[in-house]
Amino acid sequence: MASTALLSITPPLLNSTTKSKVQRKTCICCSLDSSTSAATTSTVNDQDTPKKFTYSRASPSARWPHLKFTDTHQNSQPSQLSVPVASVKHVEFDTESDVKEESLNSNDEKQDVLGRPSRTKAKKMTKLALKRAKDWRKRVQFLTDKILELKPEEFVADVLDEKMVQMTPTDFCFVVKWVGQSSWQRALEVYEWLNLRHWYSPNARMLATILAVLGKANQEALAVEIFMRAEQNVGNTVQVYNAMMGVYARNGRFSRVQELLDLMHERGFEPDLVSFNTLINARLKSGPMTPNLAIELLNEVRSSGIQPDIITYNTLISACSRELNVEEAVKVFNDMESHRCQPDLWTYNAMISVFGRCGMDGEAAKLFNELEANGFYPDAVTYNSLLHAFAKQGNIEKVKEICEEMVNMGFGEDEMTYNTIIDMHGKHGRHDLALQVYRDMISSGRSPDVVTYTILIDSLGKASKMAEASKVMSEMLNAGVKPTVRTYSALICGYAKVGKRVEAEEVFDCMVRSGIRPDHLAYTVVLDMNLRSGETKKAMLLYHEMVSNGFAPDLDLYEFMLRALGRGNEEENIQIVIKDLKELGNLSPESISSLLIKAECYDFAANMLRLAVEEGSNFNYDDLLSILGSYSSSGKMSEAIELLNFVKEHDSRSKKLITDASIIINCKAQNLDVALNEYHGTGSGDSYNFSFAVYESLIRCCEEAEQFAEASQIFSDMRAGGVEPSRDICRIMAVIYCKMGFPETAHYLIDQLEGNGMPLGDISIHVSLIEAYGKLKVVEKAESVVATLEERYGVVERTAWNALIQAYALSGFYEKARAVFNSMMRNGPSPTVDTINNLMQALIVDGRLNELYVLIQELQDMGFKISKSSILLMLEAFAQAGDIFEVKKIYHGMRAAGYLPTMHLYRVIIGLLCRTKQVRDAEAMLSEMEEAGFKPDLSIWNSMLKLYTRIEDFKKTVHVYQRIQEAGLKPDVDTYNTLIIMYCRDRRPNEALMLLHEMKRLGLSPERDTYKSLIAAFCKELMLEQAEELFESLRSEGHNLDRSFYHLMMKMYRSSGNHSQAEKLIDKMKESGVEPSDATMHLLMTSYGTSGHPIEAEKVLNSLKSNGVNLSTLQYGSVIDAYLKSRDYSTGLLKLKEMLGEGLEPDHRIWTCFIRAASLCEYVTEAKTLLAAVADAGFSLPIRLLTEKSESLVLDLDLYLEKIEAAEDKAALNFVNALEDLLWAFELRATASWIFQLAIKRSIYHTDIFRVADKDWGADFRKLSAGAALVGLTLWLDHMQDASLEGFPESPKSVVLITGKSEYNKVSLNSTVKAYLWEMGSPFLPCKTRTGILVAKAHSLRMWLKDSPFCLDLELKDRPSLPEINSMQLIEGCFIRRGLVPAFEDINERLGPVSPRKFARLALLSDEKREKVIQADIEGRREKLAKLKNTAVTTRKNTKSFRMKKFVRVPGPAKSNGFA
Repeated sequence: MASTALLSITPPLLNSTTKSKVQRKTCICCSLDSSTSAATTSTVNDQDTPKKFTYSRASPSARWPHLKFTDTHQNSQPSQLSVPVASVKHVEFDTESDVKEESLNSNDEKQDVLGRPSRTKAKKMTKLALKRAKDWRKRVQFLTDKILELKPEEFVADVLDEKMVQMTPTDFCFVVKWVGQSSWQRALEVYEWLNLRHWYSPNARMLATILAVLGKANQEALAVEIFMRAEQNVGNTVQVYNAMMGVYARNGRFSRVQELLDLMHERGFEPDLVSFNTLINARLKSGPMTPNLAIELLNEVRSSGIQPDIITYNTLISACSRELNVEEAVKVFNDMESHRCQPDLWTYNAMISVFGRCGMDGEAAKLFNELEANGFYPDAVTYNSLLHAFAKQGNIEKVKEICEEMVNMGFGEDEMTYNTIIDMHGKHGRHDLALQVYRDMISSGRSPDVVTYTILIDSLGKASKMAEASKVMSEMLNAGVKPTVRTYSALICGYAKVGKRVEAEEVFDCMVRSGIRPDHLAYTVVLDMNLRSGETKKAMLLYHEMVSNGFAPDLDLYEFMLRALGRGNEEENIQIVIKDLKELGNLSPESISSLLIKAECYDFAANMLRLAVEEGSNFNYDDLLSILGSYSSSGKMSEAIELLNFVKEHDSRSKKLITDASIIINCKAQNLDVALNEYHGTGSGDSYNFSFAVYESLIRCCEEAEQFAEASQIFSDMRAGGVEPSRDICRIMAVIYCKMGFPETAHYLIDQLEGNGMPLGDISIHVSLIEAYGKLKVVEKAESVVATLEERYGVVERTAWNALIQAYALSGFYEKARAVFNSMMRNGPSPTVDTINNLMQALIVDGRLNELYVLIQELQDMGFKISKSSILLMLEAFAQAGDIFEVKKIYHGMRAAGYLPTMHLYRVIIGLLCRTKQVRDAEAMLSEMEEAGFKPDLSIWNSMLKLYTRIEDFKKTVHVYQRIQEAGLKPDVDTYNTLIIMYCRDRRPNEALMLLHEMKRLGLSPERDTYKSLIAAFCKELMLEQAEELFESLRSEGHNLDRSFYHLMMKMYRSSGNHSQAEKLIDKMKESGVEPSDATMHLLMTSYGTSGHPIEAEKVLNSLKSNGVNLSTLQYGSVIDAYLKSRDYSTGLLKLKEMLGEGLEPDHRIWTCFIRAASLCEYVTEAKTLLAAVADAGFSLPIRLLTEKSESLVLDLDLYLEKIEAAEDKAALNFVNALEDLLWAFELRATASWIFQLAIKRSIYHTDIFRVADKDWGADFRKLSAGAALVGLTLWLDHMQDASLEGFPESPKSVVLITGKSEYNKVSLNSTVKAYLWEMGSPFLPCKTRTGILVAKAHSLRMWLKDSPFCLDLELKDRPSLPEINSMQLIEGCFIRRGLVPAFEDINERLGPVSPRKFARLALLSDEKREKVIQADIEGRREKLAKLKNTAVTTRKNTKSFRMKKFVRVPGPAKSNGFA
């Protein structure tokens, strides 16, 4: 802290008639605030000899410039200052036994009382006395100047022997005093010269004078020597004893002063008030004040029959100010008033100072305003004290106001004023302003003193501005101001804080070279730096020097020193430190053991603990547990047991001790299960109480292992056992409750703790509380926590505001989050990247992604730079929303801005592209990622696996799995599940089953959907045994199978016609506790219908009736559909009537059954009969579509489709598919065409069911019925024909038609479409790698569309009249033209699969010609096969002969014959 000085001259009182016969002398003592930190602070303790400086405001005319004084004389020796400005750091009174004769010691200033001359002194002094006073002053000044002008090699005797002036003994006293103010050595030389003269008789006044000079120079040893050798008749006076007591008092040696006071009593001298004032001064300097010390000291003075005077009170108040003890200061001031001791200006200045230093600027201002009413005018010291009070609070406006008032009152801003203002700015981080005031100080003509420079260096060092601090130090040296130990220490601390060890050591060495002895702080900081940098040898040398100079590190530094020595295994140095702790620190073995434990020197700590136990000391129980815990964690179990046994032999608490220690050791060794077992086993009885250390170890260990429930139970046991938890344990439990999702419990614990006067003092706990409330979306509670913080601390930290914004974000409360953000912008603290991200998260959770760009623009307008994490947050939000366009835009913007993608970014983008089946983009992003040096992790490969599985590119799926194995990645559950689903979709369930077994061997649990996919795959392939085996194994293993598993099995039984097994499955469902639903019974009935047993289906219906089940059209529809599929139309019609008779209204299910049956009727009359029955039941639309040509049909059908679109079971799709089959079968294909387009318009069929776009020709007819697919195929071919003729849009290289592998009502779409295309001779061929896909080369397709006679007219038309016979026929799952059936059967039976063109040629031939061509083809195949066999035999023989010639060695003669 900056310090300035209070003037120590007591101003005359307006109304006082009493005069003190004790003169006070003062000195300056400027200091910085101290701090105990060894590494981060730069405050300094005052140990140097106070430097004297001239204070221009010593005279009344300077102190009260607004009053009119006449300066009659200027003191040759300037007054000195003793109290730091405003702080009244300490007051020094030099109380001498002789009053120094008012005639000799007084001047005209002393006789002026606020402008009015004192007549009292003038009456006592004659003109001759005044002349003599003036003469002696000239003599003393003359001789003093001569002595001080001597060169170092010259002697005082050279001047004194000349006897230039006539001197009296009193004159020589003043010569010694005045010379001593500049050089104590010359003063001592004068004193010794006098003692060697026979004409000079030593006297008490001279002895007291030289003792005072030596005391001010801190030459205590010389003063003691002179005092001890003084003659008894000279030294045994109160005046001399007081002077010697003053020497001891300066250094706070209270015991010595007390001894001298006792000695005075022994020798019969009565101490005077000066003696007691000196004693009080020594006590106050010797150490901190104890409660009521000031009153006790006053009472002690009164008990001696002496009344304390103004000096006594001022000394005590100044000490209270120095120690910031406002309570004691008020007590002293009140005692002063109660004993009618009139306060002087010094008193008021000291009280203003203590109020200001204690932050009570209001009280200081109040006392200042009362000055004039009490008869005093404020002087410069008063103003500076008040200035300091407001400067300490950082009240700049008030400081400016006081400065202006000082100037208006005639006071200029002096060094003290500038120092106070500089210190204020420095403490509040306004270093630029502090430096500016410093420059203004120089420009105004004021010379910065050592205090100014020290303040600047100290504040700059604390702010880590070492370049500026070093510059100020250079300016200080250039100005000729000598740095003090505090200045050097401040610079050393600054360098230490920024980690510049070399520079700090250079400053330390420079201080030593300049002759300044380092203080405790300087030694501590440099020692700390050496220890932190591992320079233990250098640290130990410095430590020895520190100890030899009377300083010792504090316990924290000792701990750090021991830890550093322990890391370096320097046992010898550790022993030295332990010895010093015993001898210098007077620490007991148990205290040293505790310190060694903190320093992690456990072996030495164990030895000291043994020593404490042997001595019978009450050692610290927790220290033993700490040592045991260290041994256990480092594996030294034998040492731990040995120590336990030693304690057991010497201590009666052994049983409980060993139990507790065992639990703690296991906790330290992370054996939590063992510790918990022992805890629960031992603590089962109510009589056993564990120690605090046991509970603490268990709770901490549970926290690390994330066993929060156990920690909560142990904490409850702890409180139930009456063990009071510490603040740290409560903090841990509050965090645990927050993590467990119980913020209310944590909140209650925090409130209870603070209610008991144990505030946590950690904002992070409240932040965890806010975050926990935010996760539960209880934002009101989170707001209350923030309000509590604001009420308690005034300012809420940034982390708390960010946590509140995050809480709002999790609930999607963007407006509230924005309000907090705006408040941070206005009032601080400034928002961070986390703040912005949480604000964006609020918009994302609220689903307002489009507003993100608006927010980003607003933030940029405010000057914020959008961070990479914010951009990633936006990108991930759009990715989760599936907005590929925005994701790509943000990604490319990132790349353009120079932000390099991260692994997480690639993971998000690739995951999105895979979910949306953007194959090419996903593959390109994967390649880019690998080129950037990133290796795809398992999650990215899993995304690629799912992508290829969804698009059924199983070859690439296997390739990705091979890449996973090559990369050395371990497949997880997701990988195996995807691969199993891939094999299931590829109709390879056996391989999927093998993967399932491998997955279980690796300890991975398949998902339920994985099992379901595998059973579904077995069902599709009708692999009954495998499906049943897997299904039964799941039931036996206890899997909770839902209804969908049973439905899969029933569908399989339905497809295989095994209706009896389907019926048994119903019983198994009931055994497993799964009640059959309507859908279950529907499946059972459809399985009967599919297998051709409609009567059995009807029995199920009747059983449901008898059980009182509320039947719907679902059950009746199943039975009706079963009769219609078996072509028992009459019974189907009867069931319809029966349903109507029971009051059930038919719906879309019934209509769809009848329409589908009509589409398969051989004769149109049968179809009309079925549709007429539907019309009679109330739905005439199908029969009208078949028989009428009305435009109203379009509107009626549109309305009906709108009605059933929302129905379940894909009602609209099934209905339209059935209509398409009916209209195509009876050649109403134009009507079928507009119904097809209406279905696309209403999104019943997907919009891209076929497409002819630029380089994108394709079709996907999956989920269509056979008739619908043929309508769509014809329309698609027509569009492609137009494009081929016009040349636009451009075709791709290949055209793909997807038909799928599924069957729709036992009709194979793939077979139907192939038969249609084969008949036309199209270039479409089956895909070689994937079933259910037809592929044609674009060039061949275009040529066929242009030239083929089948493509001359692709327009869909209605036949003028209905055909009597259905134009289509269902054969072997293929819905083909009835006239093509004989040729289809003949070709497939005799030739098998043939090319489309060959099939078309054969189908157009007559039966006789086709027979001949087929027979010729068969004969040609036989001849070709025979020829291939002969060719293969010949090739094998030639190969064998060649090998013989090449590898078999031939004999010599034969070889020579061959060549011949």
